[in-house]
Amino acid sequence: MGGMSNRKASTAATISDVAKEAGVSTSTVSYVMSGNRPISQETRDVVEAAMRRLKYSPRSSARALASSRSNVLGLVVPLRADVNVGVVMQFVTAVVTTARTHNQDVLLLTQDDAGSIERVTSQSMVDGLVMMDIEARDPRIPLLARLQKPAVLIGMPDDPRGLSCVDFDFAGASRTAVRHLAELGHRSIAFIGSPPASLRRHATYADRALAGFEDACRSLEIQDLAVACEANSKDLAKALDKIFAAPHPATALLVHNEGLLPILRENLAARGLAIPDNISVAVIAPADVAAAAVHPWTAVSIPAMDIGRAAVEMVMDRLSLAKPAELRLIAPTLSEGETTSPAR
Repeated sequence: MGGMSNRKASTAATISDVAKEAGVSTSTVSYVMSGNRPISQETRDVVEAAMRRLKYSPRSSARALASSRSNVLGLVVPLRADVNVGVVMQFVTAVVTTARTHNQDVLLLTQDDAGSIERVTSQSMVDGLVMMDIEARDPRIPLLARLQKPAVLIGMPDDPRGLSCVDFDFAGASRTAVRHLAELGHRSIAFIGSPPASLRRHATYADRALAGFEDACRSLEIQDLAVACEANSKDLAKALDKIFAAPHPATALLVHNEGLLPILRENLAARGLAIPDNISVAVIAPADVAAAAVHPWTAVSIPAMDIGRAAVEMVMDRLSLAKPAELRLIAPTLSEGETTSPAR
């Protein structure tokens, strides 16, 4: 026994040693020290007694931690041609404003290569990373899993390799919209999705929204047609040609492509189709985009602010509390605008 206790005394106690000794979680010990959350006096006494027994010095470990911290988070946002910059900037704004409340600055990395990620982490320029625009088999993920830095992905890859992820439930968003249109009596629905490049590289939001649409139509026995579309009038005209030339022309559209919303109405009007009298339209888009139209779209809103905020909080949790990895999916809700009506 003597040997064991000598060894204990020779190595500095850690926060998890204190947690074990007190019979509480490491986050409780952390809250007792930081005063960030109210902790009962009884628990506080137990934790402080454990600290005294183990000669644990929060001051020296906090100092050591603080000195190695940069108070900067890295935000990785590859600005690709097939990505809607307006929507990306909503996420960026959410990350930056939330980081500020945690006294963190944000370093924006717009390069897509793993080299820049490795450089900023190896030189300790950032304490943690938030990664956007995740692909199903994202080549950056093995690198992130190897790095000893907290990282949170905005998106759900096929294999997150023990990294934390937060995302909007895009598949659920499509299912919610299809269900709404089906309840209005629509039996043939077309999906106008992301640009072809997003689907080719398997951007997770594009894949999941499409899969949710096909899944919902299958289970509700609805005729479905899906087209990928660039955000311009020429491509939209081609997509609409394809939709209305189908054996069962759609009576409703589900659009997951923010860039098309400003030009969709006039393109349909050019074909003598009025929304919602001749065709119903539901969209998956940020709330402000959907509400900004003269006749607000029926929309499943992408909660960019909530996702960005959650991503930063998840990184900060992992920096201070060594929390295990988690997956958070934000559930979709549909708000009815003026663009859907019962099928004629």
